[in-house]
Amino acid sequence: MEPGRDDMNRPLGQAKPGRDRAATRISMKAVAGVAAAVVLIGGSAFLSLRDDPLRSPSPMAVSEPEMTTAPAKGQAKVETADAEREALSPRQGAPGASIIRVNPEDQRADDEIIVIHDPAAIGQNPRVAHLPDRSLIEASEMGPLPVRNAAGLRPFDVYARPWSGARGARIALMIGGLGISQTGTQRAIERLPSEITLAFASQGNSLSRWMQTARREGHEIMIQLPLEPFDYPAVNPGPRTLLVRTPWSENVQNLHWALSRMTNYTGVINYMGARFTADPDAMGQLMEELGQRGLAYVDDGTSARSLAETLAPRKGVPFAAGDTVIDAAPERGAILKKLDELERIARARGYAVGTGSALDMTVETVATWSAEVRTRGIELVPVSAVALDPEG
Repeated sequence: MEPGRDDMNRPLGQAKPGRDRAATRISMKAVAGVAAAVVLIGGSAFLSLRDDPLRSPSPMAVSEPEMTTAPAKGQAKVETADAEREALSPRQGAPGASIIRVNPEDQRADDEIIVIHDPAAIGQNPRVAHLPDRSLIEASEMGPLPVRNAAGLRPFDVYARPWSGARGARIALMIGGLGISQTGTQRAIERLPSEITLAFASQGNSLSRWMQTARREGHEIMIQLPLEPFDYPAVNPGPRTLLVRTPWSENVQNLHWALSRMTNYTGVINYMGARFTADPDAMGQLMEELGQRGLAYVDDGTSARSLAETLAPRKGVPFAAGDTVIDAAPERGAILKKLDELERIARARGYAVGTGSALDMTVETVATWSAEVRTRGIELVPVSAVALDPEG
């Protein structure tokens, strides 16, 4: 062997003449072949594992209501302003169920949302709680009105928020005045826990949109109904107030207007109304209408003369009365004292009901308090959980 020609002394990157070069060419071809095989096998495996858009999906049993949306650009949302009422059209489905197509006017036909509703089930699937149940709606010139369905289910039954059913101390807290201030409404929905019931002012704005937002967040909701106070009109609850001396034919039109402002609520709560709630004829007619429509009535507890507790059960109306207004003095210390009072009532009686307004101070105080009260063995529940139900 010549000096400098052995493998150890050959410069890096230089191949042997003759046989060494041929071996290198063969080795490179083998490596290329192996690489191609790996790519081919990997691509085949990827294609076999990914969803085939041409393959028909396997049938799947549906054991609970499902919401199916078309994946067109910008997934379909049902968010309409008051002027854009949901267009609801029932369609024949499987026995014992109905398929409801919800098509807002501003949505294309291929973006519709389909809800499969089992009429035998009481309560609403949380995933579709923001969608109205067509069987509970009566069409009217003013808009959708709540009504009992053919099976006898009430909006109070279907739109009630589920709770544990435990027998421990419970507090139902309702915060009202939503829909007036847009920023205040959004803040209340975002900050308050879902167990808090929200009441919307019938004179508010964009109530259909806010209803859907609140229901998506898990809240049970109600409508505030303006009723005549003793000092009316010096003290005025606002337009379309129900008045004692107004003929019922006119009062019922104002009532229907308020009830048509949104959907998916369990009942109404008075806004003012000390004079109206003390009149047996006026309250009797109101309770008659609420009972026929399957709605609850909540008395805010501010008037000792109210006849609601007596008249509600006679007309088949679920009823609850507030034990205290938590923010009559809108200061943190005063609100906390009222919340402490609710805790004492709940431990003594088993439950307590409080009402308040969507003031920034109230919302922040309740948000903080609600995170602490659970550690003291108190359960927060929706108002429907403590209502006295004549049909329950």
